[in-house]
Amino acid sequence: MSNEVNIRIFCYEAAEEMIARHFIEQITTDQTLGCHLIECNLYETFLGICSDMDILDTIPEMENTDGSVFLLDQLHSAISESEFIEKIQEKGSCKKGDVLLLTGVGDVFPFMRVHKMLEALQPYYSDIPILVMYPGAYDGNYMKLFDRLTPNPYYRAFNVI
Repeated sequence: MSNEVNIRIFCYEAAEEMIARHFIEQITTDQTLGCHLIECNLYETFLGICSDMDILDTIPEMENTDGSVFLLDQLHSAISESEFIEKIQEKGSCKKGDVLLLTGVGDVFPFMRVHKMLEALQPYYSDIPILVMYPGAYDGNYMKLFDRLTPNPYYRAFNVI
């Protein structure tokens, strides 16, 4: 691919989330695929990180007491892309023929932004294709979550369709 990172974005409308989840269930259990999909739900990964840090139960109270903005600032300072990468790597190492399938992108917002996650993943998964199930739009230059939020620049991925 002429030194391009092998990242593909599968965009769908957020209103079709249940259809996308059904599709994900089908492809992750399909034994006839010519590759091995390693699904990583970013929201479940986030919850796992919070559980490991023993803060999961305190999050609702912190939000009620100090507000959503304070909570988000605290979580961003405590949980970075590196914690996500460590948790993803706990699933096992990827090898030739594997594809890392990132799901839960809409659910993990605003705790993690997928364009930042993809930047952080590139050095660790340079030989493994990454497929992102993205509830929004990607025009090859900008990712727009839910096709409503302020777009973020991201230039190293390709649309699946």
